Amino acid sequence: MIQQIIDLHIHSKYSRACSKSLELSEIAKACAIRGVDIVATGDFTHPKWFEHIKTSLVEENEGVYKLKAPTPPTPSRAEGDSETRFIIGTELSCIKKHKDKTRRIHVCVFAPNIEVAEKFNNKLETMGFNLRSDGRPILGLTVKQLLEIMLETDERMIMIPAHAWTPWFGIFGSKGGYNSLEEAFEELTPKIFAIETGLSSDPPMNWRLSKLDKIALVSNSDAHSLEKIGREANVLEFVDEKAITYENIFNVIKESCHVKSASSADHVAGKLLYTIEFFPEEGKYHYDGHANCKFVCAPEESRKLKNICPKCKKELVIGVMNRVTELADRTEEEAKKIKHVPFKSLVPLPEIIADCFNCGVSTKRVKEVYNKLIKKLGNEFNILLNIDTQEIAFTSEPIIGEAVERVRTGKIYVRPGYDGEFGVVKVFSDEERVGKKQIGLEL
Repeated sequence: MIQQIIDLHIHSKYSRACSKSLELSEIAKACAIRGVDIVATGDFTHPKWFEHIKTSLVEENEGVYKLKAPTPPTPSRAEGDSETRFIIGTELSCIKKHKDKTRRIHVCVFAPNIEVAEKFNNKLETMGFNLRSDGRPILGLTVKQLLEIMLETDERMIMIPAHAWTPWFGIFGSKGGYNSLEEAFEELTPKIFAIETGLSSDPPMNWRLSKLDKIALVSNSDAHSLEKIGREANVLEFVDEKAITYENIFNVIKESCHVKSASSADHVAGKLLYTIEFFPEEGKYHYDGHANCKFVCAPEESRKLKNICPKCKKELVIGVMNRVTELADRTEEEAKKIKHVPFKSLVPLPEIIADCFNCGVSTKRVKEVYNKLIKKLGNEFNILLNIDTQEIAFTSEPIIGEAVERVRTGKIYVRPGYDGEFGVVKVFSDEERVGKKQIGLEL
């Protein structure tokens, strides 16, 4: 059996507010450091990026691509020798009035191969959409209309609603979302077999909705820079390397929800073992609030305030926790009693190191310790998930080993994010950090 860590949602340098370093070869290098085996290309509707995809990738297994070997070959390990694999995927923004409300929904879209992606792009261009404007273009379509176009192009194309609970652009978001998948997709609802939970929600929050029992939950990074690739991901297991195909990846996901079809999953060539999650409080839309006023509150307080900011008297941005509570038909305790695909909540290693040293994530000190750990112990996911914490402590500092152990057991502090502001993760309180420094556990 072969385990693969898969990130189905990233962007290219052609998407707004994204790093210029997001080239396929650099993405592959970042995936190797992070521990991501398969990643979506992102942004395949953008003409320049699509040309980059066509000239840079070669199909290995059905619908799964690798970097082409350089010409001429180099004596050192070449970019084309990268073990990172790609599938053809992107994110699209649908904005259109539907059922008396303007809907703003982001969706992840996947094509079984480059040829189908090109056919889909051509169809959108003939409809008059400007695909050059952004790597994630805005389409004047409902999500159902977009799905119809996809299925007309090729029945194998797949749509997964992106960051499903995000207020502004989630399928269930408080600003322009729907109350159910059926409301959005109507008779095409059976074609939607998965949703992306997003950074601000985790699986237990989604388990509270019985309507999602037959919907698979996936987690992806939505990375806008190399450093963010894999901050959320999916761990799949396949019977062998030949089984790692576009069709099998999505069949494994489709069959992962706890309510199985009559045929069960005997024919599926793998299994979704678990998802890798942010602590949802760290997501930038977990709680309600108003960023301009620096006001944040839990759903219970929002209800008391009638969703009005007490500082400026304007409407609060209602976050994910509040929206989940609104639509839920189960308590947290009831949801946990049902069998689900497991998940593991992690904090990115640079954030852990920065918290240990009480300094910025981008500082020289953090980068030096991070690079040392990667060089000595392997990729980041291997360190966060598998390496003995005593070995981590010996390779770096005792406090880092203890911090990784705390993250693994969920013993952390998080100040919830709200209205576009990321939450703040603390592995150690300020008092603990001072005490540890006094006894020599920190440099």
